[in-house]
Amino acid sequence: MALILEGILDPRNYSNKRWRAGIFEQIIKVILLLVSAISIITTVAIVSVMIFEASLFFQNVSIFEFLTETRWTPLYSSKHFGILPLVTGTFLVAFGAMFIALPLGLMSAIYLSEYAPDKVRQVIKPVLEVLAGIPTVVYGYFALLFISPILQSISESVKVFNAASAAIVMGIMILPMVSSLSEDAMRAVPRSLREGAYALGATKLEVSLRIVTPAAISGIVASFILAISRAIGETMIVTVAAGQNPTFTFSPFVPIQTMTSYIVQVSLGDTPTGSIEFQTIFAVGITLFTITLTLNMISQYIVRRFRNVYD
Repeated sequence: MALILEGILDPRNYSNKRWRAGIFEQIIKVILLLVSAISIITTVAIVSVMIFEASLFFQNVSIFEFLTETRWTPLYSSKHFGILPLVTGTFLVAFGAMFIALPLGLMSAIYLSEYAPDKVRQVIKPVLEVLAGIPTVVYGYFALLFISPILQSISESVKVFNAASAAIVMGIMILPMVSSLSEDAMRAVPRSLREGAYALGATKLEVSLRIVTPAAISGIVASFILAISRAIGETMIVTVAAGQNPTFTFSPFVPIQTMTSYIVQVSLGDTPTGSIEFQTIFAVGITLFTITLTLNMISQYIVRRFRNVYD
């Protein structure tokens, strides 16, 4: 026993153990750094490919025509490369989804944060988040086979493929994101702010709308922008339900085409690699990337600018 204790307490053994522990920590640090760098390297590689291929496209098509022309027919004999029909179709669906998801998501977040008992919250929140786990292709056929017939029964001007049905279903799809993130931001508001308002005679509604919501505004707005970015980048719903007709229109009841659905259309394999039609994929992709990146940067700015830190 004495020999064992002597070996443990020997300073030389202690130094060796510390040296080995230090080497092991350095190895773990390098491994974690490499793992963390994978996402950065992947992003840089994707952006580099898009920029390279898009530069080949813009050698044949002027940027001015690309951004201002209102006809998009790169797959037809009479070719036009104006991306405005795809952009308007994308934002038509995204903003329609926003008008559904943002108010409903915020109201459900207020209920879950301020009104719902713990047992009710533990049931409703997981059920609400199940919506986020449904495959988007299922949402697309739900919009095409269920929502579109309802809209057509209301008005004869509604076509089978239309932006409205895609927007409605997309709003349902992104609703859990708005609700969950907003509810998390509201629950992060200290209880002392609520109790102070109650002590001054405020009602629960006043506390919810005038105290908790303004205090959590950075997280709420960030959830809004992230949800809009998710809607802009959605593919299967618009591919199935909105149609593939790149028309420059602001009517939600006619077939349209979004940027993501066009990428799907061209990526089916019928377009020759290296052709101008193939290069349009990357031109549209870099445009979509720029839009979503801008929205994410705005979200990060709002979080930093209006974030409240509580002790």
